[in-house]
Order: sequence, then C-alpha cells, then structure tokens
Amino acid sequence: MKRFIVDKAVFEKLPDYCIGVVAALGLDNRKHNEALEKLLDEAAAGFAAANKNTNIRELPGVKACREAFHTLGINPNKFLCSIESLMKRVQKSGALPHINTVVDLGNAFSLNYGLPMGAHDVDKMEEDMEIRFSTAADHFQPMGETETENMPEGELVYVSGNTVKTRRWVWRQSEDGKIGPDTCNVFFPIDGFKGVNEETVIKVRDELARLLKEDFGCEVFTGFVDKDNNGFEF
Repeated sequence: MKRFIVDKAVFEKLPDYCIGVVAALGLDNRKHNEALEKLLDEAAAGFAAANKNTNIRELPGVKACREAFHTLGINPNKFLCSIESLMKRVQKSGALPHINTVVDLGNAFSLNYGLPMGAHDVDKMEEDMEIRFSTAADHFQPMGETETENMPEGELVYVSGNTVKTRRWVWRQSEDGKIGPDTCNVFFPIDGFKGVNEETVIKVRDELARLLKEDFGCEVFTGFVDKDNNGFEF
C-alpha cells in the first residue's frame, strides 16, 4: 500500500489547492495504441487552432498556477508551470511528439482541459509520494542528467523519501520520475484550485480512470485531496 500526502503547511500557503488523483496498476505501456495517439494529435491541433492569438497566461488554469507561483515566491516568468509550457509549445508548433502511451495520454488530457497533470512511476517511489516543502536532505536529478543535485530548503516539491520528483511544484520533473516503456504502475496527480477549476479536476480524474480501465484493463484507484482530506491510499 502506498500513500499520497500533501503536507498541511502547503494548504496554509495555498488554501484552495486541490488535487485529483488516479493510480493505475498493472498497465502495459509498451502496447501501441493508435486511438490514444490520435487523441493527442487532435488535442494539440485543436488547441493550436482555437488559441492562435490567445495570451496563454490569461487562461484560467494557467493564471491560477501563475498566481500560486507568486504566492510561493517562484517567478512564473522564469519558471513556467508545466501546463503553460506545454500550451505555448503547442500554440507555436501545432503538434507534440509521441513519447509513449502514458505520457501521450497525460499530455492530451492536459491540453484538452487546461490543467497541469503529472505521471510518476510508482515502482520508483522510495516511500510514499508527498507534496511538501523541501529540506536540505532532499536531492534532485534533472531530466537527462546522471548526477543529482542538492535541494535548497523551503521549495514546494513532489517528493518520495528524499528524492524530489518535481521541482518548484509543477515546473520540472526529474529523470528519476520519467515514465518509460517498462513502467507498469503509474500515479497521476491533477492539480487545480477550488473556485477556479475544481469541477474540471474531478471530471478529468473520472474520465482518465474510465479510459485506463477500458483501454488498459488495469486496476485503477481514484481520490481527491484538499485541505480537509490531505491523504490518499492506493
């Protein structure tokens, strides 16, 4: 049994923060899935066509993340939240490369619903997955690098044990957390805010869970985490 825990200190800074959670256990990420590839292609093309002249930072989900970055002392112009970065890339190119089924699925849902959404390999978690403020004991392995770097204290991170999975909350995922073809157990967090996109978070959670059950035939757990319920077991 694993747990996902958001430290209560996080809600002191971000009281409206909420996370939809999906854990998919026993999926086959090597299997080619034309339908899901088409889902990503259509999501990217549709977003680019609908947002050709849009100021991405003013979209509700992106704006909420940028405001949270300011609250956390993170410069949102220097460190783009994952959904803003993804949207700007697609706005410019009109497409995204196919990486593997799980990553493609996450990118498609993020674009279609305007939410930051992660995907973490459960088997690479040292301990429970947490969102908390970093300590001097934590370390991070940047994507594409072989060496780890020490963490500053007080940065909001996704972390398991002392291994940081995502720096600056929803900015950049680690090499350690990367989803590969051998990944078979995945934890998906869907980040949002009450009063902004809580209903969308729940909708994405439920649609993702349904698709995973139908297309992958895997075991799926769902939950919802906020200041009144800061943990989830799977």
